[in-house]
Amino acid sequence: MPPRQSEDTGLPNLTDELLIDLIVQRDEAALGELYDRYASLVYAIALRITGDRQTAEEVMQDVFQNIWQTAGGFRHQSGAVVGWIIGITRHRAIDTLRSKRERARNRELTGIEAAYFLPNSSGVEQDLEQRALRQAVQAALADLPPTQRQAIEMAYYGGMTQTEIAKQLGEPLGTIKTRLRLGLSKLRELLRTLAE
Repeated sequence: MPPRQSEDTGLPNLTDELLIDLIVQRDEAALGELYDRYASLVYAIALRITGDRQTAEEVMQDVFQNIWQTAGGFRHQSGAVVGWIIGITRHRAIDTLRSKRERARNRELTGIEAAYFLPNSSGVEQDLEQRALRQAVQAALADLPPTQRQAIEMAYYGGMTQTEIAKQLGEPLGTIKTRLRLGLSKLRELLRTLAE
């Protein structure tokens, strides 16, 4: 939603709370006024969390769509509208970041699966292959040194970044990177051996 020129409607003089009340009544001009006031703040927060301009723009659009849909859930006694908007922005940005990480992780795991199993199966065969793959990955993980297994599990199953893992374990980032690199290399070799 692009910023608009405030018309002579009196909306610029209304409080945020009154704008929310109008949005609940489906007043699009009130949503536009709220957008004009807070779009740059929402964008800045989203950019800081996601680190990507395009993703921040998507989050910003998502936030105002969410405001339009859930304005009735805002409680005046709970705090200021700006705090509510910041909360929505943080949650949307973090959810978007996690979703992108999950998709990247799934693509990587799919790549590992494709390297070791036939992808042209269907139905029951595919389910059996998926189950066999899970068992093979679990068996291969069990054969890794505990520190490498822990780092891989935190990254791939816990959704954590290398920096988050290092912080949680109290280890240097370089150590975590090395554990992941060595662990994934050993995991590939173990899976290759199991697939033969």
